[in-house]
Amino acid sequence: MPRVVITGTGVISALGANRVAFETSLREGHPGIARLTNPACQELRFQNAAEVQGFNPEDHFALKEADMMDRFSQFAVVAAREAVIQSGIQWNDELRENAAIITGSCVGGKNTEDRGFHDVYKLGKPRVHPMTIPMTMVNAGASAISVDLGITGPVFTISTACASSAHAIGQAFAMIRSGQCDMAVTGGSEAPLSFGILKAWEAMRVVAPEICRPFSRSRTGMILGEGAAMFVIESLDHALARGANPIAEIVGFGMSSDARHITQPSAEGAAKAITRALKDAGIDADQVGYVNAHGTGTSVNDVTETRALHLAFGDYARRLAVSSTKAMHGHTLGAAGAMEAAATVIALTTGILPPTINYDEPDPDCDLDYIPNIAREARMEYAISNSFAFGGLNAVLAFRAFA
Repeated sequence: MPRVVITGTGVISALGANRVAFETSLREGHPGIARLTNPACQELRFQNAAEVQGFNPEDHFALKEADMMDRFSQFAVVAAREAVIQSGIQWNDELRENAAIITGSCVGGKNTEDRGFHDVYKLGKPRVHPMTIPMTMVNAGASAISVDLGITGPVFTISTACASSAHAIGQAFAMIRSGQCDMAVTGGSEAPLSFGILKAWEAMRVVAPEICRPFSRSRTGMILGEGAAMFVIESLDHALARGANPIAEIVGFGMSSDARHITQPSAEGAAKAITRALKDAGIDADQVGYVNAHGTGTSVNDVTETRALHLAFGDYARRLAVSSTKAMHGHTLGAAGAMEAAATVIALTTGILPPTINYDEPDPDCDLDYIPNIAREARMEYAISNSFAFGGLNAVLAFRAFA
C-alpha cells in the first residue's frame, strides 16, 4: 500500500494564530486559557475558556465573504491555508480534481445559530441572517475550504462528537492508501463558545470552574476551547514527485464503538481502537514512544483512558510517555483530534514531548507517566493520538517520524 505522509500543517488556537505559536506554547507549557470575553457568560458557573484571542475575520477575508461564514468556518479556512503554504503545493486543474477535503466538526456554526435564536426569541426580531442555514451546517467549513482552494474532488465532513476530526483524518488516510485521491486537506474546526452551547455544557457539570488538571487527583473537569487544525496529506510518491518535504507519516488508524453508554466511556472499547491502530500500522506496542491522550480532566475519562492504555499496552504501559495537551489549548470538541494530532506530529519532529500542565497530585487510579508540567526531550519513531467521544465512538491515529 502507498505510504501516506504529512507535508503541511496549519493551526489556529488559543495558543496563538498559527502553527509556530502553537508549537512554542506546547514546548513552554504555556496555557491559552483565560476568562471568557463574552459579557453574557458572566452568569455561568465557570468563567474560563480557551478562546482564540484577537482574531479579526477581516484580516483574512473580504468583509462580504466574512459575513457569510461562521467563526468555525473562518478558522477552518485559515488553518487550511497555512497547511497548504507549508506543503508548497502548486495548484493545477488536475491536482484540484484529484484532491479531497475531509474535515471534522461536532457542532458546526453554533455562533450563528445562537445569534439567530437570540434575535428571534429574546429581541423579537422577525428575521434572522439570510445565510443562517448554510452558515450553521456542519459541512460549512469543508465547503469554505473547497471554495477557497478550488478543490473539486471529494469534499465532506464527519461529525462524531469529540472524535470527529480524528475520524476525518483517518478517512482521508484510507482514501489516499486506496488510491481514491492523491492528496487531501483534512482536520477539524470548532467554535463552540457561544452562550447557548456553554449553558448546555454547564448543565452537564463536567466543565472545570477554573483550570483543567488532566490525570491529577484534584481534577475538576474540562475547559472548553475553539480553533482549527488542518493537514495536507498525500502519498509519499506524489509528495516526492512534486519535490515536497514530508514532515511525518501516518501509519495506522483504529476505530471502535463501546456499544455501551452515550456518555460513560469504556476502557475495553478505547483499548480496542488502540490495538487496531497498532495492527493497521504493523507495529508492536513496545515500539510506541509517546501517547497524546484524550485526557479531558474529568473524573471518569482519565481513569478509563488509563485503564485502556494498560489493556492495550500491558506491562509496557508504565514505560510510555503520556500527556494531555487539553490543559493548554482546551477541549476543542470536534477539532480536538486534529489539534492533538498536530501536537503529536510536533513531538515526533522536534523530539520535545509536550507536558501535562497543572498536574499537582497523583491519582492512584491514574498511575502512568503523564509528563507532569515540564516538556521532555525524547526522540522516538512512533506515537499515537487518542480521541474518545460521547456516544462511545473511539478513534486512534498512529504516526511515524519520517525517514
